[in-house]
Amino acid sequence: MNEHEFECYKKAGQIASEVKKFIFDYVQSGMKLIDIARAIDSKIVELGGEWGFPVNLSIDKVAAHYTPDPSDDSVASGLLKVDFGVAIDGYIADTAISLDLTEEGRHKDMIDLNQKILNNITQKICKGTEVREVGNTAQDTLEEWNDKNDTSYSIIKSLSGHSLDKDTIHAGLTISNYRNENRRELSNMAFAIEPFVTTGVGDIYEGKGGGIYALQADEPVRDRDAREILRYVKEKFKSRPFCLRWLEGKGFNKLRYVLSMLVKQGILHEYPMLIEKSKAPVSQVENTFVVRGDEVVVSTA
Repeated sequence: MNEHEFECYKKAGQIASEVKKFIFDYVQSGMKLIDIARAIDSKIVELGGEWGFPVNLSIDKVAAHYTPDPSDDSVASGLLKVDFGVAIDGYIADTAISLDLTEEGRHKDMIDLNQKILNNITQKICKGTEVREVGNTAQDTLEEWNDKNDTSYSIIKSLSGHSLDKDTIHAGLTISNYRNENRRELSNMAFAIEPFVTTGVGDIYEGKGGGIYALQADEPVRDRDAREILRYVKEKFKSRPFCLRWLEGKGFNKLRYVLSMLVKQGILHEYPMLIEKSKAPVSQVENTFVVRGDEVVVSTA
């Protein structure tokens, strides 16, 4: 990792940190998700960043991969996960918080546990830390909490942290949140750590599309409107995910139809919503780490 990359990751993280502060102050129960998404989009740009990927606004049993489109009337409620990315020259800071929007605060303990898991992992990260140490720490923290508090929280094992690269959210390395024997060192790279905690069985299934798209194949298309949309996406977002609201107001015709058509043709991939298998609520916290030489930066803290 060269100096330019390092500085871009750090700047993206600094902006993401400011956006998180804004979210904590701004979001309230009953607000329309589309209004929240647009406000976060605007804040990222206002602070000098680019969109790393569409903000995920996932409620209760939905763990990830939902972003509202302009016609969405859904409102914030329950246990809301806010997962978003900020890019500087394509180098991404990926971060997430969970907000308990219930009147009685019934998800507070789960969020506290989730944050404790992330905090304990953070203390372990240094030059030479192995992937397995992340999973072991997450599992140890969960088990100690359950034993001490007579609870039965679970980590969602199929959702993991990941390495980051330019214009790439998931860059090939999986960083599991459960015990494993992966001895790969987390050195000279940027990566996200994101434990998910639930009161359910700790597994997920794929639901319908959540409105987040990514280029999947670079093939010619005959439809002129589709060609124009694809050209814009490649120039503006490169290989980063995008969403319908980012294309609104750009003069495109048949926008919804074209996106649906390109998904059916396999040119675009629409990420499915990830839903907890027993329909139990899910919390998520996430930070981006940048390790270069002996220096460790939690860029989004």
